[in-house]
Amino acid sequence: MADRKPTSDDAENPKTVPDPASNTIKDPDDWTTGDEAMTGAQASYLKTLSEEAKEEFDPSLSKADASKRIDELQAKTGRGRS
Repeated sequence: MADRKPTSDDAENPKTVPDPASNTIKDPDDWTTGDEAMTGAQASYLKTLSEEAKEEFDPSLSKADASKRIDELQAKTGRGRS
């Protein structure tokens, strides 16, 4: 696909942008499903982080809020760093 020539649709389609991170990192506030209940994976990881940080786990968070809380607790615990 390296030889593919850009088309006018490329400007409107984030999947065709050459930078792979351009459509993988989005602000949780911009997620179309951000107000849905957090996923099972988020809940599990957030519970682990909450225990490590000695902070309360809130099972009622939305996907977007859980993502933000995970970021906060990762910073606090040092997890999630490369």
